[in-house]
Amino acid sequence: MIFTDEGILLQRQEFRETDRVVSIYTREHGRVNARVPGVLRHAGKLKAFSEPFVCADYRIYIRRGGVMGTVTGGKIHHVFPTIRTDLKRLTLALHFCELVLRLTPLHQPSANKFDLLLQALTELEYAGANPAFQAAFTLRLMTLAGVGLDRPVLQIAPEFWQKMHEDKFSNLVFTEPEDLLALGKCNSVCRRFLNQYLTYPLRTTQPMGLKDELYINPSLQETKIVA
Repeated sequence: MIFTDEGILLQRQEFRETDRVVSIYTREHGRVNARVPGVLRHAGKLKAFSEPFVCADYRIYIRRGGVMGTVTGGKIHHVFPTIRTDLKRLTLALHFCELVLRLTPLHQPSANKFDLLLQALTELEYAGANPAFQAAFTLRLMTLAGVGLDRPVLQIAPEFWQKMHEDKFSNLVFTEPEDLLALGKCNSVCRRFLNQYLTYPLRTTQPMGLKDELYINPSLQETKIVA
């Protein structure tokens, strides 16, 4: 089977001498694992397609009965160059990708989850990060994953809770003491959820969790087509 689907690359790992194995969250096929052949060669044509949080149309071939596909080409839409040159934005982008990786099953599509990740990356690229960004993304992903909370907890005001779930990420800038207190409570909710739901900690929350990702190439071109 060969299909082409818009996807965002969540994770990469070197495989054999010249390949990478990647996890991609696609709009119509959900999370899929695939091999990207030859990208570690000097002239590897698909190298840009195996960079974290690249958004592209991926052409993927999967053998009948196979569990892992092979990326054979595609077209890149976004590489988010500003994120790649700012450590704070980069850390958040990788964190969001890891959350989607850890909180989504294989081959179960959800266009809403794809749109949430794409929206978060786009706002990080053009509007930057704010202290509420991480908690707002986590709360929304929890809801889409079916494990969100129906109503506010810890005496968080319903209006604040609604903003964290519905407003643009870039608009979530709070200065009032009561709002900052509510934001701290939202962060606490997210930490409790992740500690209970995940079997091992997120790499992107560890001090050295990004050491293998910090050489991400900031000079990727915005559009590239590979046959």
